Amino acid sequence: MPSDTHPAEHETTGADAKVADAPESWPVDRSEVRYRSAKVAMRTDWVEMPGAGGVGTSVAARDYMQHPGAAAVLALDDDGRVLLLRQYRHPVRQTLWEMPAGMIDVEGEGPLPTARRELVEEAGLRAERWYKLPDFFPSPGFSDERIHVFLARGLSEVPPEEIDFVREHEETDLAAEWVPLGEAVRLVMEGRLHNGPTVIGVLAAHAASADGFASLRELPAG
Repeated sequence: MPSDTHPAEHETTGADAKVADAPESWPVDRSEVRYRSAKVAMRTDWVEMPGAGGVGTSVAARDYMQHPGAAAVLALDDDGRVLLLRQYRHPVRQTLWEMPAGMIDVEGEGPLPTARRELVEEAGLRAERWYKLPDFFPSPGFSDERIHVFLARGLSEVPPEEIDFVREHEETDLAAEWVPLGEAVRLVMEGRLHNGPTVIGVLAAHAASADGFASLRELPAG
């Protein structure tokens, strides 16, 4: 091996080298928007797919919701507690305990700025340090929505006069609880928490806590 060649920091082998989601797009014969609202749209694509038994191709209609995506924040304080907010969710007819979260629906705003904004608006908090937790597709057979989950540390309260946001509708009566991370894991495993980003965020943060979060990449301040 030449002297100026260094081994990779992490060499992928076995399943680690094979199992990874990857971009791919099958040909679309035609596409039609069936419904559009201020936030989302319902689209039908007629997609060229393998035929019966893998012979030839056929065109199949696939309906799905187009969604701008969302960001969720696992806010973890210096005592190792997770912030959970109680909010009514009409489609499932339940009141759910969730992390601060919101749609990426501000022009030019990416996932991390959305997370920062939602933490201020919903919790009245700022964070000094931000880390990326797993992002995921909550229902990839039905929607193109992608949810980005972040860990926020070094929390501080935002003075009310600095919060340019008026709560209404479901957000008018948000209740907050600080739950120890280990207890939050227990609530997830006992089936007492059902919000997708919250379940993933709690379990991911608990896994990352095994090395004191050293394996997480700190994101640029901003």
